[in-house]
Amino acid sequence: MSINTPSPKLLDQVRDLIRTKHYSIRTENQYLQWIRRFILFHGKRHPRDMGAPEVEAFLSHLAVSRDVAASTQNQALSALLFLYREVLGIDLPWLDNVTRAKRPQRLPVVLSRDEVRAVLDRMSGVYGLMASLLYGTGMRLMECVRLRVKDVDFARGEILIRDGKGAKDRVTMLPESLVPALQSHLNQRRAIFEDDLRAGKAGVYLPNALAVKYPGAPIEWGWQYVFVSGSYSMDPRSGAERRHHLDEKLLQRAMKKAVRAADLAKPATPHTLRHSFATHLLERGQDIRTIQALLGHKDVATTMIYTHVLNKGGRGVVSPLDF
Repeated sequence: MSINTPSPKLLDQVRDLIRTKHYSIRTENQYLQWIRRFILFHGKRHPRDMGAPEVEAFLSHLAVSRDVAASTQNQALSALLFLYREVLGIDLPWLDNVTRAKRPQRLPVVLSRDEVRAVLDRMSGVYGLMASLLYGTGMRLMECVRLRVKDVDFARGEILIRDGKGAKDRVTMLPESLVPALQSHLNQRRAIFEDDLRAGKAGVYLPNALAVKYPGAPIEWGWQYVFVSGSYSMDPRSGAERRHHLDEKLLQRAMKKAVRAADLAKPATPHTLRHSFATHLLERGQDIRTIQALLGHKDVATTMIYTHVLNKGGRGVVSPLDF
């Protein structure tokens, strides 16, 4: 006699499939949030009873009534496409009638070399080291925050950035001037790791089920985060209590204070250091293809936006007032 077990709830199905595909916890939370909002927007109707018109109505509402950014609307669209195509097995037709939020064409904020120095001089400790790495390597904020010990190669003067944007690996330089500070930081980090080992809490999150394939890896020194949290936290997926990487918001706040202390009018953030890295390399004559590889851009057209700094004034044209 068979026992009929109830089918899992829709959001549980979404969560299980996201984890099967090894999406990040951030993506999981964002997708679940957008799917909930979509269902509530349509009076708690089941998504299987809705389709392209309801998706179009919801996305148009975000763009018109909520005035969301283009990236926010695209995130919502990705969540709903995942729900229909991956979870429900329904392939929606092309959503031609969606009113898309217009993506503004803005140039990146770039600091001069003197401005970068003014900001870095006003940052110290771990945050100063991380900010210097962002400017010295061109890493993205979360690439720096998630950096593992084994991916810093002092012998080759390289940093291996794993699973960057687009799930791609790449190599960037390790600035020689940061080697002493980084080695000193890792010595302190090793002491924390040894304490965690004795406390039985040295485990670390590993992506893509690597912890199952290599059961001893989570407590190996090489897999530890370079920049780690000052306290333990509960992993929402495994329930394990362990030390996670540093919260990126702490670095963002530290840089914000430094920008204010340097009396800069520019709205500089940690990502501004990546923009400045690329711009300053271009100013010194570095070829665009090399910069593209260091930044991890898929298309060189994305990297070309930094050439704007080479066109001083009105695209390099001298004003007649200055003749």
